Amino acid sequence: MTFPLNAPALAQVVAANGALIPRIGLGTWQSTHDEGVRAVRAALDAGYRHIDTAARYENEQAVGQALSVCGVPRDEVFVTTKVWHTELRAADFRRAAEASVARLGLDHVDLLLVHWPNPDVSLEETIGALNDAQRRGLTRHIGVSNFPVALLDRAVALSPLPLVANQCEYHPYLDQAKLLAACSRHGMALISHSPLGSGKLLADPVIADMARLHGKQPAQIILRWLIQQPGVAAVPKSSNPVRIGENLAVFDFELDAASMARIGALARADGRVSKPAWHPEWDTPDALHNPLPAAQP
Repeated sequence: MTFPLNAPALAQVVAANGALIPRIGLGTWQSTHDEGVRAVRAALDAGYRHIDTAARYENEQAVGQALSVCGVPRDEVFVTTKVWHTELRAADFRRAAEASVARLGLDHVDLLLVHWPNPDVSLEETIGALNDAQRRGLTRHIGVSNFPVALLDRAVALSPLPLVANQCEYHPYLDQAKLLAACSRHGMALISHSPLGSGKLLADPVIADMARLHGKQPAQIILRWLIQQPGVAAVPKSSNPVRIGENLAVFDFELDAASMARIGALARADGRVSKPAWHPEWDTPDALHNPLPAAQP
């Protein structure tokens, strides 16, 4: 992927173990068929250069269709997809990764993730298959998703090739201090999925107050809070062209340290919104309202 190496451009990407990951990407969960094509085209037209999909979303073909007609050079778009947790045995993983790339109409993706861990498949086999996908040219970079700290540490130890990201739920209602520290220790990005708490945060009075203060939308305040933290990117989902544009317009203002801390203090014990039956044992915070890392423009 090519980016102009000037200060504003570098502020809009996370550098992680050799990958340059745009800090804001388009999440595409539930954006299928024509809606998915329109959403991705609107995002690329608005200036997005990071598109996040997955085999489980059943929209890789729609994403690929939008990429093929958008007019943006392939090497300027960072494309992420994921292998579902039922496909993690080596032979299944290889077939799944090949199928994802084919559905996208690409010869490779930029980031391939293990979508969820699966305790019925050894992590050694899963990480070996993930490495094999990179060695065979199906992806430029590899990583994981929804891995708590202990599992992330094991994955990193098992991987001969560097893991560049862990995509996990992260927003002001969910304290991820331990996971942020682990990602930083391993030189990895934390890519926030469900960055708006599935919409739950948009009516929060603290967020609303910050939005009025800055003349921004609540979603923009939340996204700015996320990407202002070192090593953090976010992939908000929308199919509304206006919202898609607003979600990217978060690089023209900053939150001061007091505002960052005030938003961070919203973390609560019941803040997690993603709770599938197959989830791993999540990390628990030492205490809520852990201080955030120093703000970064």
